Amino acid sequence: MTGKLVLTLAIFFCIDSSVQCYVGVGNDPLTRHIRSRRSKPSFSYVTEGDLDGVEYSPVYIGSQKGLKEANKIVALPGQPDGIDFDQYSGYVTVDQKASRALFYWLVESQNSSSKPLVLWLNGGPGCSSVGNGAFTELGPFRVNSDRKTLWRNPYAWNNAANMLFLESPAGVGFSYSNTSSDYHTGDKKTAKDSYTFLVNWLERFPEYKTRDFFITGESYAGHYVPQLAQLILKNNKITNQTVINLKGISIGNAYVDIETQNRGTNDFIWSHALISDEIYHGVISNCNFSSRYYSSDACAKFQNQADAVQGKIDPYNIYAPVCLSSSQPPPSRPDQFDPCINYYISDYLNTPAVQHAFHVNITGSLPGPWASCSDPIFENWQDEPDSVLEVIKKLTTSGIRVWLYSGDADAVVAVTTTKYAIQKMKFSVKTPWYPWYDHGEVGGYVVGYEKNFTFVTIRGTGHFVPSYQPVRALTMFTSFLEGKLPPSS
Repeated sequence: MTGKLVLTLAIFFCIDSSVQCYVGVGNDPLTRHIRSRRSKPSFSYVTEGDLDGVEYSPVYIGSQKGLKEANKIVALPGQPDGIDFDQYSGYVTVDQKASRALFYWLVESQNSSSKPLVLWLNGGPGCSSVGNGAFTELGPFRVNSDRKTLWRNPYAWNNAANMLFLESPAGVGFSYSNTSSDYHTGDKKTAKDSYTFLVNWLERFPEYKTRDFFITGESYAGHYVPQLAQLILKNNKITNQTVINLKGISIGNAYVDIETQNRGTNDFIWSHALISDEIYHGVISNCNFSSRYYSSDACAKFQNQADAVQGKIDPYNIYAPVCLSSSQPPPSRPDQFDPCINYYISDYLNTPAVQHAFHVNITGSLPGPWASCSDPIFENWQDEPDSVLEVIKKLTTSGIRVWLYSGDADAVVAVTTTKYAIQKMKFSVKTPWYPWYDHGEVGGYVVGYEKNFTFVTIRGTGHFVPSYQPVRALTMFTSFLEGKLPPSS
């Protein structure tokens, strides 16, 4: 199946004349989203109960006969020799009438039959799980600076699990709809479509039906992941409905509560010497973080000052180098994070041969290039709750494990925002805070709570945790899958 859009998308994408990428100086889709939603008169602030109380409606299930074989990737252009795992990619229709389909990339583990299945979701809202999650962070390959060849990531998460990267909702990455109104979407439709995707995908790959299943993601996936998990657990109780063997969720630098997001961000940038005392106290005095309408003219003034005085740093990792030019030389070592990688990824994924290998745009019908983030999705987001903390609390009583983890150098969804959110949930501590270790060094810190809830920090990394600390990220991820706290020595 190929994507055919009925409208030309305006998009964020990385080109030499622009820095509109998910990673980099001057672009922060999540903060822009939080601030812009206050100016949308039609925006729906759904309550947390709305998602839990939605009545069940039959899920569309299409024929999957022959599609698994058709979706197998022979090889990606420029991939290194000696690849010892299988890859599949393609489309799963989630609404036949609207011709709405979501794109996936499955990267199996070397011993796939003995490993769990893990779904990865990027946030935004409107940002790509394939380009940002897989190629920038935790996937098996990174794009070289020649923008044509790949190098193998030795710390990819498919070392520990079969990784399923999903472009969601429709309009993100290679996912599409032939119905233009589908690009006016939000939390509710995203959860419903992701669930419909999974039910159909499991028909295409029936060997995974009884496999342990986990959902992971980051950033605005702090909404996507718990909402999808909630829907899965609810629908698992319905007779004759596909039972998905959900075992746990894990979210990195998760946006889960608007009040703690705003308060925690201001405290982080001040405590890390990015803004002055005067600006910090100006924000505190003029912004009401407990209200979705907290922004006054005085509040906006101090927030704009806070943005300006931080200078040209990458807010996703305040200590990382930035990409000053798309033509600047790459790092001397390939395992070091390249701040210009989004340029390489954009060029690579917009190469016809690459798209052909991924089974997209076969007839050349996609009207625009692949994009790191989608402007129409961002601008037309319709609904979201102020908080998903009650959803998370309900999940902890269901028997699944719930982990939140934070890179400690992220200023977008800072570690303080997550700590404040956890305080709101009032969990009792089961295992007190302690440093965890990786290869003899402190990898971060961890605290275990009641009801299978865990909070982990990863030292020396930002929003995109595996990009900057791939070894520590893999250790944390493996611990999560095993249901064990990260090692204390």
